[in-house]
Amino acid sequence: MNRNTGMNAGQIIGTMGGKQVVGLDIAKHVFQLHTVDMSTGEIANVQIKRAKVLEHFVNKPKSLIAVEACGGAHHWARELTALGHTVRLLHAKIVRPFVSGNKTDATDARAIWLAVQQPGVKFVGIKTAAQQATLTLHRQRELLMKMRTMQTNALRGLLYEFGATFAQGRKALFKDVEQTLEDLSAQLPQMVRDSLREQVARIKAMSDDILTIEKRLGLQLKADPHMQRIAQIPGVGLLTATAAIATMGEASAFKSGREFCAWLGLVPKQTGTGGKVRLGGISKRGDTYLRTLLIHGARSVLAHAKEPGPWLAQIQARRPANVVIVAQAAKMARTIWAVTAKEQSYQRGFQSVRPNASMQAA
Repeated sequence: MNRNTGMNAGQIIGTMGGKQVVGLDIAKHVFQLHTVDMSTGEIANVQIKRAKVLEHFVNKPKSLIAVEACGGAHHWARELTALGHTVRLLHAKIVRPFVSGNKTDATDARAIWLAVQQPGVKFVGIKTAAQQATLTLHRQRELLMKMRTMQTNALRGLLYEFGATFAQGRKALFKDVEQTLEDLSAQLPQMVRDSLREQVARIKAMSDDILTIEKRLGLQLKADPHMQRIAQIPGVGLLTATAAIATMGEASAFKSGREFCAWLGLVPKQTGTGGKVRLGGISKRGDTYLRTLLIHGARSVLAHAKEPGPWLAQIQARRPANVVIVAQAAKMARTIWAVTAKEQSYQRGFQSVRPNASMQAA
């Protein structure tokens, strides 16, 4: 995620850093382009076929192209960057206030053109193809997990209608389901029992597919030194390590671990009026999947840590359990950023020293 402050004082609207600003609304088949020619003042708001997009920009002067961060945005950002243009991805929440009138492709492109020129705008980082590939494996695994849970619960519910119950867990279900189907042979026709056996086979096949994806993620972990470093952090396993690096992109895009933590939504939400600022629960902004993995990792640390350390012990003594879990997850996020940004191995008990403090001590 790049952090750009937008327009400078005295900057002419329609240009940024001396480059022509272009708002591009992407879609499946037809793209909409909005820009203003600074030499003539002519407003261009035209449609471009998907197959002609790169051809349109290849001979254009190097421009700053703003795109809303939606499906396919990272692909087009990489393609346009390869042509020499500067690409900025904008979150949809930043673009929405600038949509005036009816929502059309033309008004969306104009809103993107306006939004990118506002001061203090924070942009979405452009992911590499490798990072998107890693996240694709995570999405596939997450989908298979949901489907497996749905199939398992459906199987339990169907058999419960005939008086059959099972202990908790898939192992207990697989252990007893065949004998249960035989016991219900007087109530269930053969074709129904065969159909239920096929459902059990589908659940087992999905479990095998999940293990295969996890093995592929393990190969990526072994090949990436950044993933290996953060995998040494307590509470960070295979899934968190691979997802964190793929989601973060470049650690240099964040000024500090605190900013990375805020980007993940692990800091208190602030509401203020009349000069008073109140802190609520965590903001829950950013990537839900990675935040969930960090929360689960924090729970694991609290449940299995033999020596929690003085910091964690002090928080546990004065704060509720869920607050402690979130605090531990936030600390893990800050540690992930620090280890990745400084390219150093994780050191238990390490304490950072601010540059100002070290200079004063000298």
